[in-house]
Amino acid sequence: MSVFTDADYMRAALAYGRRGLGRTAENPAVGALVVRDGVIVGQGFTQDGGRPHAEPVALAQAGGAARGATLYVTLEPCSHHGRTPPCADAVVAAGISRVVSAIEDPDARVAGRGHAMLRAAGVEVVTGVCADEARRANLGHILRVTQQRPMVTLKLAETLDGHAAGDQHDPRLAITSAPANARTHVMRAMHDAIMIGIGTAMADDPLMTVRAPGLEDRKPLRVVLDGKLQLPSRSRLAASARETPVLALAGENADGGRARDLRALGVAIEAVPCDARDRVDLRAALAALAARKISRVFSEGGPRIGAELIRRGLADEVVLFTGPKPLRRGVPALAADAREILADPARYRLAEDRMIGADRMRRYERTL
Repeated sequence: MSVFTDADYMRAALAYGRRGLGRTAENPAVGALVVRDGVIVGQGFTQDGGRPHAEPVALAQAGGAARGATLYVTLEPCSHHGRTPPCADAVVAAGISRVVSAIEDPDARVAGRGHAMLRAAGVEVVTGVCADEARRANLGHILRVTQQRPMVTLKLAETLDGHAAGDQHDPRLAITSAPANARTHVMRAMHDAIMIGIGTAMADDPLMTVRAPGLEDRKPLRVVLDGKLQLPSRSRLAASARETPVLALAGENADGGRARDLRALGVAIEAVPCDARDRVDLRAALAALAARKISRVFSEGGPRIGAELIRRGLADEVVLFTGPKPLRRGVPALAADAREILADPARYRLAEDRMIGADRMRRYERTL
């Protein structure tokens, strides 16, 4: 008899499923384990591009050992025909006798039907194991199908005294050290898109790519919130658009000539609603990304966008890197009211607080 509980196996499945983060859009990054007599005989996670799903990968690895075994899966097995047959059918055909499923899939095409198909076939179904953790792991998928927006991870870097940059015309400020910068690249790789504002694009001319050993093949969509369409044709983003995709979200009255120049370089442009100051509406921007099947967005948009994401409840995770040195002047990394919201336990909780090299990393999760 196994010394491990259903929760132990489900946490292992959740860890396995995280391998697919940033690689499976438009499908969720699911993990699955096949366990027989306390031994893991098959494991799988959703593969690149969302196919195949985690369940058939784990079942194929288990082979004949799947008959009479238990399947642990971090999201309800699908019940609809898409590019592949329903996973629920594959589970039944493999002879699985028991399925432990963390949460129901809110996608209207599934929404309990997968569990119902399994029960109708005589499979024992247990739900709700590690449900909170699974909800976090699948938050991008859940928000996209229920609220028509992706989940957002907001990343900010600040000096010891809370500044994100020096005064106007000061040289670009290097706040964090190599270990924290490497962690940022890993986090980028775990998202479908990386988002900044035009202010950051103009001031820093960033490349916004994943540059970590072993992750060079990851190419999240690079998104610029650019109401007036000011992105320079000579920027590193525009110049590399044919190598790694770039999307500029601009207002309807943006410069048509610049749009032609940017499109000629491979930059995609989409019109979205803007405010009276020609700033892109954040919720509209996220809705546009959700429509493109983007589930996870990594925002490095700077202090103004960061504060607005927090104020509007659109920052689902906030990762704050604090360097070891003060600046004593410059641009605050986060407005005072946004910091108050972040410190409010009714709205956010501190999920992680650790050192990454010389820098402190705090990760907050929005209360669900």
